[in-house]
Amino acid sequence: MPRPACEIADVFRRYGAAFQARYARLLGPLQLLVLKALAACRTAQLGGHVLQCDACGHQKQAYNSCHNRHCPKCQARLRGQWFEDRQRDLLPVEYFHVVFTLPDELGPLALQNKAVIYNLLFRAASQTLLDAAADWKGLQARIGFFAILHTWGQKLDLHPHLHCVVPGGGVSLDGTRWVSCPRGFFLPVKLLSRKFRGTFLAFLKQAHRRRELTLAGRLQPLASDRAFRSWLGPLYDKEWVVYAKPPWKGPQHALKYLARYTHRVAIGNSRLQSIDDGQVSFTYKDYRRPGRQRTLTLAATEFIRRFMMHVLPHGFVRIRYYGFLANAHRQAQLSKIRDLLGAPQPAVSDEQPTDPSQDAIKTAPDECCPHCQEGLMRAVATTPRPRLAEILQLPLMTLT
Repeated sequence: MPRPACEIADVFRRYGAAFQARYARLLGPLQLLVLKALAACRTAQLGGHVLQCDACGHQKQAYNSCHNRHCPKCQARLRGQWFEDRQRDLLPVEYFHVVFTLPDELGPLALQNKAVIYNLLFRAASQTLLDAAADWKGLQARIGFFAILHTWGQKLDLHPHLHCVVPGGGVSLDGTRWVSCPRGFFLPVKLLSRKFRGTFLAFLKQAHRRRELTLAGRLQPLASDRAFRSWLGPLYDKEWVVYAKPPWKGPQHALKYLARYTHRVAIGNSRLQSIDDGQVSFTYKDYRRPGRQRTLTLAATEFIRRFMMHVLPHGFVRIRYYGFLANAHRQAQLSKIRDLLGAPQPAVSDEQPTDPSQDAIKTAPDECCPHCQEGLMRAVATTPRPRLAEILQLPLMTLT
């Protein structure tokens, strides 16, 4: 695939210093690390190695990746690894895509309390699905699913939502048989929406009573329980958006589609149009006119500010597994379900897992010299990767 004309890293290298100067007092170490790591990705700043042809002496420099989970280039490889790992978990049933979205009114609260709000989003959505599937008379089964957090909209605005992938059925409550959903239908959307709304707001009020929420700036008046409950009142009257898409044509199709979501970042390099004259232009989908793309132009510092809104807290897990797909007992549960379905068990792979955190030095015997087409490229020199603390100290003006 050809390299895009411009990349997120180019935006950070060219305008990162201006952004840092403008928002210095608001940037924490994590945001600075993301800013500098993405700017330094695959440059000499992160070290690398030199490959040399053993026949003609031709040399090629290869630089290390940043491995930051907010980097669009680094996430592409992890996406492929996730796809390979999840193929073994597929069941021969329909798969559904359910999306839970937080209302816009909660955006300011989410920005000040990312870990708390996003964890509550996972808790509320998962409890909604598990309880509704067990209680609804059309299913009454224990289901399994995984959920992926996205926090952005097409214009890089804040839009927290969960993409949930659910096999169309579950194990009966007595554990003796597989119960399929009605064909082409998972659970009533209105039931999911109202249960999700009530569950999330109940969790949110508990977090407020426990003083787990930061309420600064314009949210400071919500510190009292009475003011907070009053502020939440209109959200009980609003219909929350829960969208259940029609089932995919088959399990493999579902997995290929969702692989695009798993390690996606706020915006990919392919959407950038230009980064000149202090401005960044990028394409976005106009959902009011399906199928139509538009172009949005922002000041470069505003573009970076919007991108930084979607930096997740350190160690935050954005792909989570529930029910019979929970990590603790996934393989045992899937083996039992395949027996109930009369489906074959997957073949055991002899391949050893790879470590995606390491940069491979390209010494494969079939890597021919691009210059003479005869010799083999061998690693002759290596520059070590700097530690995270060292990356954090790099001044952005050197990342050019």
